[in-house]
Amino acid sequence: MNVLVDTSVWSLALRRTPGHLSFFEKAAVAELTELIREGRVRIIGIVRQELLSGIKDPAQFEKLREILRAFPDEPTQTSDYETASLASNKCRGKGIAVSASDMLIYAVAQLRGWAIFSTDADFKRFSAVLGARLHSIR
Repeated sequence: MNVLVDTSVWSLALRRTPGHLSFFEKAAVAELTELIREGRVRIIGIVRQELLSGIKDPAQFEKLREILRAFPDEPTQTSDYETASLASNKCRGKGIAVSASDMLIYAVAQLRGWAIFSTDADFKRFSAVLGARLHSIR
C-alpha cells in the first residue's frame, strides 16, 4: 500500500539535525527511508510547500527542492477538495479543530486507499472521527 507522508515526517528527515532527534523521531526517519526504498512514498503539493516554506538560505532551499523533486506530486482533483471539506465539517461538528492542509492530506489518502504517515498528534485525533488509515512505524 502506498503511504502519503506528512510534513512532520519529511521535516524530521530533511530539516532537522540527526543528532538532535529523539529515539522515536529517529525511528520515524528510518521508517521513511524504508518506505522510500520500497517505492511506496507519496507526496502532494501542500506538503512540498510546507517543507520549502521558511527557509531563509537560498542554497539550503535549492538543496531541499532538488531532494524533493525525486518525488512527484500526486495530482489533486476537485473531489479531493470536496472530500477534505466534508471531513473538516464532520470533525468540527465533533469539536475537533483541523487544518485545511491536514484535511487535504486525509482526503487524498482516503480516496486513493493509501495510509498516512505522520508524527502529528492531530492525525490521531481526527482519525477517531474519520477512520483515517494511519501508517505505523514497523
